[in-house]
Amino acid sequence: QVQLVESGGGLVQAGDSLRLSCVASGLTFSRYTMGWFRQAPGKEREFVASITWNGGDSDYAESVKGRFTISRDNAKNTVSLQMNSLKPEDTGVYYCAAKVGRAIYASRASFDSWGQGTQVTVSS
Repeated sequence: QVQLVESGGGLVQAGDSLRLSCVASGLTFSRYTMGWFRQAPGKEREFVASITWNGGDSDYAESVKGRFTISRDNAKNTVSLQMNSLKPEDTGVYYCAAKVGRAIYASRASFDSWGQGTQVTVSS
């Protein structure tokens, strides 16, 4: 059974940085594309970033390009999201997601497994 556990969320001020991590278990991690999504109160869950099995390709939502960086460590079954220059509109619950395969994916429907989420709150 695939299990994804996120950590690293918190309350920060606009302009600050945070690093989220997701540890995966119950899967052969290197066979999976990994992604980050977020959900703000009253809004749909939206794509943030994804990375292919070997880190060779990544994709970002336009709203986070140039500020967020996704990375992975297959030896540690971990995917991370470095978030810089945070804005109040980045506030939400951030979810780690996994999809078996080698392509890059950006849609919520593509991902098979989800973590419980970690809260990120950015104050102005």
